[in-house]
Amino acid sequence: MPALRIADDRQRDLILLRPPRRIVSLVPSDTLNVVALGAGDRLVGRTRYCDGPESVAVIGGTKDVDVDAVARLLPDLILGNQEENSRSHLEELARLGLPLFVSFPRTVAEGLSHLARLGKILDSDGRDLVRRGYTALREAEAELEKRRPLRAFVPIWMDPLMTVNGQTYMSDALRLGGGENVFAGRQRMYPLAADLGQAVPRPAGTRDTRYPRITLEEMVRSAPEIVLLPDEPHPFSDADAEVFRRALPAGARVVRCGGRDFSWYGAQSVEGVPRLRALIDSLR
Repeated sequence: MPALRIADDRQRDLILLRPPRRIVSLVPSDTLNVVALGAGDRLVGRTRYCDGPESVAVIGGTKDVDVDAVARLLPDLILGNQEENSRSHLEELARLGLPLFVSFPRTVAEGLSHLARLGKILDSDGRDLVRRGYTALREAEAELEKRRPLRAFVPIWMDPLMTVNGQTYMSDALRLGGGENVFAGRQRMYPLAADLGQAVPRPAGTRDTRYPRITLEEMVRSAPEIVLLPDEPHPFSDADAEVFRRALPAGARVVRCGGRDFSWYGAQSVEGVPRLRALIDSLR
């Protein structure tokens, strides 16, 4: 392929003279994307949370990347994510002059766009995979015109109880599945006590406000029809589910489910969006 100049989601230009052959993925979603695009044999580094390949070196987790280990692998492409990876690690990799590409999709459509962009970077024909993803997206959008969404609560942590607002990838995946995020308009307030109504909110500045900490009482007042408890990033248990069942009216449905369809962008959503639709339809 001719030299490629392409911008990541931080608007940093990456110039590639040839398709990368030594790839380090700091993001489970992108490890799956690389494999799905037929370039799994080019992976030389991954996180402990990625699904293989088992023969590939593990360079830590998403938040505790071993920068020196990454550098020793001599990568010609490092895939990072603004939200999943620690800023300090990404900045250190950039200071070392390593070829870092940072993604930050906040909707399912942006995740599919990233998948197409990655296919271009890898010089890999992912057109059929991307086409299937957009077909799933269009079908989900069309279905939203036909039936009322179910009011849904999806937590991401139990203690403290945390959820997502409407500016997150998870909320968009929920929407496409047929759920209405009851905390779509809720922003995280600082200090943390302000989220619980115990302090006066202060300006958030540049801090992320998309993941509010709430009380169980606030969740009950939001009147969800369904509560979906994903198994990541927090592994919600049967005991956690029982807490919500006791707090909510008898008609509310509380179910545990997989978390990847909610949060892994790109290739995961090709089958993930239809799975979310089937899950939420089963609760009607």
